Amino acid sequence: MTELPKQEADGAELGNQVEGYLLWQATISVAEQRAREFTGRMDWLTTAQREEIEQLYVSDSLRRARQDLERVAARCRSLRSEYEERYRVLRLRCVGYTLGAAAGLTSAAAAALALSR
Repeated sequence: MTELPKQEADGAELGNQVEGYLLWQATISVAEQRAREFTGRMDWLTTAQREEIEQLYVSDSLRRARQDLERVAARCRSLRSEYEERYRVLRLRCVGYTLGAAAGLTSAAAAALALSR
């Protein structure tokens, strides 16, 4: 039975990898399309010049997209650690309050028992 959660985690990781791959392929397609549209307005370019400009445009677009993704990923990691810390503090506070309430109730019950004797 311990294999099932591991398999689910592996499946989720594979799903994330496939999704990332498909999103990156879509980014490449968009960059290539935009490069063709950009050079399409420049009818004076030779074929070699057009191809070189398109290649430079695509590589620049992909570099910028990668930088954007890295910034977003860094922010996600930052937020995750921030929320994990807040959750840890909240959990400790809840445990503290629960233990305090239990101690208070135990003391009250012990005092009531002592008074009833």
